[in-house]
Amino acid sequence: MTPKEIAVGCKCPVEKEAGTFLLAEILSIRKTDTKTEYYVHYDQYNKRLDEWVDHSKLDLKKLEYPKKKQLVLETKEEAKVVPTSKKSNKSNKSKKKLSGKNKKEKVLLAVNDDTESMDLDDGVSGSMTQSHAEIARVKNIKVISMGKFEVETWYFSPYPEEFCKNDILFICEFCLEAVGTKFQFERHRKKCQLFHPPGMEIYRKNNFSFYELDGRKQRRYTRNLCLLSKLFLDHKTLYYDVDPFLFYVMTQNDKNGHHIIGYFSKEKLSAEEYNVACILTLPQYQRKGFGKLLISFSYLLSKHEKKAGSPEKPLSDLGLLSYRSYWADVILELLYNRTRSEVSISEISEETSIKEDDIYSTLTNLDLLKYYQGKTIICLSNKNIEYHEKNLKKKKIKLDPDSLEWTPPKFLSSQLRYL
Repeated sequence: MTPKEIAVGCKCPVEKEAGTFLLAEILSIRKTDTKTEYYVHYDQYNKRLDEWVDHSKLDLKKLEYPKKKQLVLETKEEAKVVPTSKKSNKSNKSKKKLSGKNKKEKVLLAVNDDTESMDLDDGVSGSMTQSHAEIARVKNIKVISMGKFEVETWYFSPYPEEFCKNDILFICEFCLEAVGTKFQFERHRKKCQLFHPPGMEIYRKNNFSFYELDGRKQRRYTRNLCLLSKLFLDHKTLYYDVDPFLFYVMTQNDKNGHHIIGYFSKEKLSAEEYNVACILTLPQYQRKGFGKLLISFSYLLSKHEKKAGSPEKPLSDLGLLSYRSYWADVILELLYNRTRSEVSISEISEETSIKEDDIYSTLTNLDLLKYYQGKTIICLSNKNIEYHEKNLKKKKIKLDPDSLEWTPPKFLSSQLRYL
């Protein structure tokens, strides 16, 4: 079979490793002077494994062509509800709002130290997400060079096309500006005056810092940060929509500067009192406990605000695992060290700044709620105690609340207009 007979949408086994074939769908085709390459998505696998493969990797004996969609003829009654004007579009949008399916955003995560990337489910909407057409784009950058690391990317990010022509995209680890060649990068580094994120340093302990950035005031840096994040988050905000958010950037410090590890963002004004909108640990720093440290810092800020916080919901499955792991650690530690025999969910919330709903779901998940003499009680089992004591032996970086120098920002109504 010749390349001319292969089309976008076809499926066939593709050689992933020597002798190992996986069913994949062809998403895009490109031709060079010497060969034809195919961009494939492996069926039932994470999108970040999508890649360009050579024609020789395809098992064309088992090629499946896409099935044509059947044309469904509408009845007159059905035709009436099809939006044909701006007015009908508007009413259609309001119906979506009423359904509640698209009302809330999903948290974007790549933070769990025991899991890979954290994708969101279908049907995502909200200010921290983007259109499905954008999500479906072919990965345009293969590798980024950032500081002393070269990192393989996972997803498409809307960097300018001229930056995507080379094998490696060079990103300044201090200002996050991207350039297309090593020569341009070296020239940039000679001129760049930044050695830490812009904004206010609000926490420093040992060699770790946290910076607070305002999306409106530090617009260029935060847009660069969103572009960088999009390479590792399948669902991410349009990079220019940063004004409504505050960003908290975590750095590891040495004599050469403050190197970004990860960040989280939160809305300046959240009616539901969410304390995280988007969160990411960069791949070169994953599996080192920094993800939980970012989550922990978001709750430290909530404690300082004297509020109970929660990540934006609904969470993806893996996102829920990450937060449940953090909630379980915090709640078990509190119960394990408690001297009083009685404690309520509201008291746990007050001490941890975790919302009562999240505490209840975690207690249920850990099977800590028991019915006794007509009352629901919290009961630590031997299994829970063993888990916590084993967890205590692990080396962890812990935050020092006394090292936080921060006053919760307040905004006038005029500062919260982003039109």
